Amino acid sequence: MIPDLIVVPGGGVRAGGLLPPWMTARFDRALELRAGQPLLCLSAGTPHKPGPVDRAGYPVSEAGAGARYLMERGVEPGDILIEAASFDTIGNAYFARLIHTEPRGWRRLLIVTSQFHRERTEAVFRWVFSIAPEAGYELAFESTPDVGMPAADLEFRRARERESLAAARGLLARIPSLAELHRFLFTGHDAYSAAGLLKDRERSAALDRVY
Repeated sequence: MIPDLIVVPGGGVRAGGLLPPWMTARFDRALELRAGQPLLCLSAGTPHKPGPVDRAGYPVSEAGAGARYLMERGVEPGDILIEAASFDTIGNAYFARLIHTEPRGWRRLLIVTSQFHRERTEAVFRWVFSIAPEAGYELAFESTPDVGMPAADLEFRRARERESLAAARGLLARIPSLAELHRFLFTGHDAYSAAGLLKDRERSAALDRVY
């Protein structure tokens, strides 16, 4: 498959807008695989802790940090797309589809993510891009090495991924359409619903584990 678009899900950003090693690995691989396609950087960040700011005090999204990384490596700004509305993998896929792929008619997508994140990413993206209205998407996935994390941190992330994948599969079984997914996100998900805005961010940290 020759993709219309290469997609890089969010995976963290550090102080000053620097990307962690596992994120630079994703972008580097996307560049290796690219043959002129636009690149889509995903994610606002996490809702569970304040995000980094730049030298002027403005917030730095994960997608923005990814876009800067690509531009510093010679990618023309017009070939880089940003999705900075999502806070988790489900949101990554939902907003990528609604904001970018549907309006532009891109149907062949290559998603590049870390090995520890691959299984959940594939399950979620295949679900979101196949639910009604069905639009004939063709997805491919590429994994990058889990670099830059101590062994204990990596094992913790893998355990959380297993838990999150189990929770996501429960949603897959009961949300068959974009309309139902919209309802869930904006009324039942703490990262996107009005009710979620009222919750104590420290107490809602379990959301990152579940979704």
